[in-house]
Amino acid sequence: MAAFAAARRFSVLRSFCSLVPSVYSGSCTVTPIYRLSWFHISQRQTSTSYIKKPFLSLGSTSSELSFSIINRVAPLLQSILHQQTRTVISYSLRKGKRKTVKPVVKRFLRLHCGLWLRRRAGYKKKVWKKKAGRMKRLREHVFCNKTQSNMLDKMTTSFWKRRTWYANDPYQKYHDRTNFHL
Repeated sequence: MAAFAAARRFSVLRSFCSLVPSVYSGSCTVTPIYRLSWFHISQRQTSTSYIKKPFLSLGSTSSELSFSIINRVAPLLQSILHQQTRTVISYSLRKGKRKTVKPVVKRFLRLHCGLWLRRRAGYKKKVWKKKAGRMKRLREHVFCNKTQSNMLDKMTTSFWKRRTWYANDPYQKYHDRTNFHL
């Protein structure tokens, strides 16, 4: 908190507060920084009437050409605030049919009832500093939720959704759901 108080005294945070006038109520606190997103910045880039003084402005002093650091950081904020997901659905160039994403087939197991099995995240990472109980919990297989299962079904073709018969399959009793009550 002492760092924020020092920054507030030197008006470093005041330039951020001027970008969000709907939230800013006179005294610059830490809350406008948390509410600052790429949406607020992209709205405020077009109209510079809210900005009282540019923060490290470059070029001439006209309102059209005053670029601040926050305007240069805005594209970076968008990539930081966006959480990365892997939803690659690839299509063939000749017929336009969906193609299978190979890491899905390697990392997940699809049961015939439509459920997907996966390992716990991080079961291979930094094994040397994990306790035996935690490693035991990480070794177990868990089901994917409905959203993940729908996404994985879109990332695979019908070839991987057919029923498979393996000798000594440990998942044979789990392929069919028998716990439905009418």
